[in-house]
Amino acid sequence: MSCKPLSPELNRALHEGLVIPAHPLALNEQRRLDERHQRALTRYYAASGAGGIAVGVHSTQFEIRDKHINLYEPVLRLAAEEVERAQLDRPFIKVAGLCGPTGQVLDEAETAASIGYEVGLLSMAGLVEWSEADLLERTEKVAAVIPVIGFYMQPSVGGRVFTYDFWKSFADIPNVVAIKMAPFNRYQTLDVVRAVCNSSRRDEIALYTGNDDNIVADLLTTYRFMIDGSPVEKKIVGGLLGHWAVWTRKAVELLEEIKLLRGNDNLSKEWLTRNVEVTDTNAAFFDPAHHFAGCIPGIHEVLRRQGLMRGTWCLNPQEELSPGQADEIERVYQAYPHLHDDDFVRTHLAEWLDQ
Repeated sequence: MSCKPLSPELNRALHEGLVIPAHPLALNEQRRLDERHQRALTRYYAASGAGGIAVGVHSTQFEIRDKHINLYEPVLRLAAEEVERAQLDRPFIKVAGLCGPTGQVLDEAETAASIGYEVGLLSMAGLVEWSEADLLERTEKVAAVIPVIGFYMQPSVGGRVFTYDFWKSFADIPNVVAIKMAPFNRYQTLDVVRAVCNSSRRDEIALYTGNDDNIVADLLTTYRFMIDGSPVEKKIVGGLLGHWAVWTRKAVELLEEIKLLRGNDNLSKEWLTRNVEVTDTNAAFFDPAHHFAGCIPGIHEVLRRQGLMRGTWCLNPQEELSPGQADEIERVYQAYPHLHDDDFVRTHLAEWLDQ
């Protein structure tokens, strides 16, 4: 299968900046797929104004690929069906999570492309013995099948640290259309941005934040480097985030506010406070207090409270809310009522659940 390039409309939207939630997996008490709520989640993201969804990623749970579970293709297909059904009048990009060694990742890329996914989010997790050269070769092979979004994942959830040279070579690969930076580390984020700025393809690559601990600041920052004697600037234009799987309507409003501010040299210091507020809510959802052990159940708990999921069950029974995490979620609910979208969900929930 040859790579189908992004349409000009989708490519333009990707570079202008989109809210792309990382799609969770809705399960019932038997830890089996809850199709009704899975479809409702996709409908919620579409109705919220999001510019896409990422399915088959960390928030969708990597265990969907296990042979005895075998949910990778079904959950991608369900989401694609709902996007098609929504008949949206705006660009909406479908991102498929891709992982594993070369054989597996190419199979996933071909599956995603055949279902109609426009891009693949390429994880390097789990390949600890692979050299950077091996991973670059793997990327080239995937990019021949589907346009690629690179993914810098933090080590605490399975990622690893990469060199500046790795990201420079990564950016030079044709059909790499974006990079999601989620190392939760300012130095490593800077490595990626500087590498892209030094690539001849810098204008072809959109930068997205996955740094759930620094979302607002990432989106407000202009990066500037002197390259061959001239200043080169690059912005992080949008987010592909597990955090944006909840309170998505407010995330869309946030990004639209920030887009209006770009180029404004007199930003209010209130944006620094907003950054801290969003980071505080993320701490409740993602559970850094327990090394992110409750990051997926935390997202589920917010969606459960809203009625978009029936429970916090994960495919791995060991993944559950950490001690005190539910209380922390309640705390941020009370502290930041302007950040949640409960009223919006309450208004539309019945129609999203109607099959």
